[in-house]
Amino acid sequence: MPQPYSDIQALEDAFDAAEQDTRALVAGLSATDGVWRPAEGAWSISECLDHLATANRVYLAAMNAAAARAREQGRSRRRAALPGIIGGWFVRSLEPPVTLKQKTPRSIRPRTAPPLTDAFDAFIASQAQVRTFLRAYADLDLAGTRFVNPFVRGLRFSLATGLHVIAAHERRHLWQAWRVRRDRERGHLAGI
Repeated sequence: MPQPYSDIQALEDAFDAAEQDTRALVAGLSATDGVWRPAEGAWSISECLDHLATANRVYLAAMNAAAARAREQGRSRRRAALPGIIGGWFVRSLEPPVTLKQKTPRSIRPRTAPPLTDAFDAFIASQAQVRTFLRAYADLDLAGTRFVNPFVRGLRFSLATGLHVIAAHERRHLWQAWRVRRDRERGHLAGI
């Protein structure tokens, strides 16, 4: 089997790290811990995971259509799967620590207090879908093939940017979920 491109391997590594981080995040949590919110209007751990699973599915649906067209057109890989200047800026804006809060589009708002096991399973399934996409289309011109962003009307990103957005978005909300877990553990220690 041929060795993957280093840029594709870096993305694989990012998705592997997110999955490992998620497994560590939920380890030892009860169902109650998973749906606990640190404040009114804040998200629980299960809501963070549910949001990621839904966002990944919606984003991939838009990306899959563009990738399938690129495959039909024979648009082979010409350069590394890296975001451009604007795409790179957008990716960086998603990275933790979160300093700029963004309004969540209605189509990817999490369910209210989904069971932790359901949200975890949905996130892991979405990770498998991301990896399947990455492996299926690694030989395409991911940096030169654009798709319509399903959340920002009129904005088009390269498929490469889309993959980096998914990875950064996962890191953002896993960071958020870890903060919720730490708040919950502090409450347990304080007897709250």
